[in-house]
Amino acid sequence: MDRPFAQVDVFTSEPGLGNPLAVVLDGKGLSTEAMQRFARWTNLSETTFVVPPTTTGADYCVRIFHPEAELPFAGHPTLGTCHAWLEAGGVPRDPSLIVQECGTGLVDVRRKGDTLSFAAPRLLRSGPVDEGDLQRIAAGLGIERAAIVDAEWADNGPGWAAVLLESAEAVLAIRPGLVPFDIGIVGPYPAGSAVALELRAVWPQHGATVEDPVTGSLNASVAQWLIRTGRVSAPYTASQGTAIGRAGLAQITQDADGTVWTGGRSVTLVRGTVDL
Repeated sequence: MDRPFAQVDVFTSEPGLGNPLAVVLDGKGLSTEAMQRFARWTNLSETTFVVPPTTTGADYCVRIFHPEAELPFAGHPTLGTCHAWLEAGGVPRDPSLIVQECGTGLVDVRRKGDTLSFAAPRLLRSGPVDEGDLQRIAAGLGIERAAIVDAEWADNGPGWAAVLLESAEAVLAIRPGLVPFDIGIVGPYPAGSAVALELRAVWPQHGATVEDPVTGSLNASVAQWLIRTGRVSAPYTASQGTAIGRAGLAQITQDADGTVWTGGRSVTLVRGTVDL
């Protein structure tokens, strides 16, 4: 049957410079196997399916797939799905605060003008990365162990281990080999720059290393880590994708109660239907 479909570029307002996302806006009745098969076919970092919510208070439910497996949460699919759902006529209970249901539970998405921001979900794993893993990370990134200024598990679903380098320049200079697991790399720009941090996200896949253009989940967990340790203060802007020809921008803010929000703009490139 024909189902409404959109392809959205997330963390950008200029088509082609963010992170693409495929959104099936009516996934009702599709099996997990059918969703996974379509996500494998799109071959994007993530494909999402909007289904009826099962929890009181949610405006919609989303299931998130990368080509190999379903994810409980991911950042750019959260913002891109919300953008596509609103654009397709979705009506939230609260016009300024959309509530998304996903594998990790309920996620608040704040709407302010043309920017959507999600509240950072709780971390599934945090704390220091042990020395053995740091040695493996350094080898995979092709850098000396001493180049890693600090590191912490920053897993809010995808499984990130985040490493801090001394500068954005050092982050952009990396030419990774085969990394051992999902790694987020971050480094600061000079004080006073319009952009505070440069991020990169890499992981192993089929014997090679894949780099994500712009990663909402990583930006959220890195913000929680670096704000908590006093290395940055919100609000700030982070860039990602520079090393692979993208220009993604993530806006980080923090409420008085400590809630960290990760936001950005999205633009729809494709509207239509898919026969699933």
